[in-house]
Amino acid sequence: MTDTTKPATAVNIDAKLAQFAEHWAPRRIAGINDYDVKIAKVQGDFVWHTHDETDELFLVISGRLVLQLRDGDVILGPGEIYVVPKGVEHCPRADEETAILLLEPAGTVNTGSAGGPRTREPVPLD
Repeated sequence: MTDTTKPATAVNIDAKLAQFAEHWAPRRIAGINDYDVKIAKVQGDFVWHTHDETDELFLVISGRLVLQLRDGDVILGPGEIYVVPKGVEHCPRADEETAILLLEPAGTVNTGSAGGPRTREPVPLD
């Protein structure tokens, strides 16, 4: 999904994060093959949900993220990743504002099987 009409430039994640303040509203910053690279600012609890068709990679950029799983929590700090396997119910939580990067197939719904008012389409950032 590379745009060959634009000159190649690096994506500065901190600069992209500075462009928005809304929590739990992912922004698309790049694509690789059929995958979206998204960033989000998160705080508080999300919703319990699953992605039946795909794994979901979380990378913490800043702050601290708790991935609540039914069999125990996974706690991530800056520079740490965790892949939630497809079909595993999870609920992300951040007790302080946390910046994360997500890697998942294009079209993956952020609330997975749960749906509801927190469902957001990723907004592309220029």
